Amino acid sequence: MEAKAILKNVPTSPRKMRLVADMIRGQKVSKALALLKFQPNGASPVLHKALLSAVANWQQGNEDAKIEDADLYVKTVFVDGGRMLKRLRPAPQGRAHRIRKRSNHITIVIDDASTEANFVEAEETNTES
Repeated sequence: MEAKAILKNVPTSPRKMRLVADMIRGQKVSKALALLKFQPNGASPVLHKALLSAVANWQQGNEDAKIEDADLYVKTVFVDGGRMLKRLRPAPQGRAHRIRKRSNHITIVIDDASTEANFVEAEETNTES
């Protein structure tokens, strides 16, 4: 069973967040958490928090399964643009420049790799017969 965590209106530009999100896509959850813990980017603690939330959501749905036995991996992670705060900054000769303070929405989906493999094997046997 897959689990999802959504974090909205994170005050970081989507471009900076995607750089970190690309590193953990497809990784095992334990490795992704280790990568995020020691990454110097400012977006890392936010993604770490969202990934821990996805793991907690998976645990809520699978109370009988142990998290140590599960082979969890990051199935998808994507970063969408959020709302944009528009501010004005003074410029020379009485003008003003517009400053766009961007935000983003993060969606992380994790799944159990062992269930995925069983599903693929069952599908292959159904197509052969």
